[in-house]
Amino acid sequence: MRIDDLSAASWRKSSYSNQDGGACLEASYDFATTVPIRDSKSPHGPVLTFAADGWASFVTAVKRGELGT
Repeated sequence: MRIDDLSAASWRKSSYSNQDGGACLEASYDFATTVPIRDSKSPHGPVLTFAADGWASFVTAVKRGELGT
């Protein structure tokens, strides 16, 4: 699958999203070097892509509380 074709991508909703539709972020881990991210309320809308290692570092920093406000 090419990164510009996300039609067959499987999406995983963030565990921080709630069932009422608030703050819904989805990621696809179907690509070796890139992680596409989208708003689950707009599944056919824009997608942001991040380098897989950069996304992993970001998620780790968030979990550790290392990002300032």
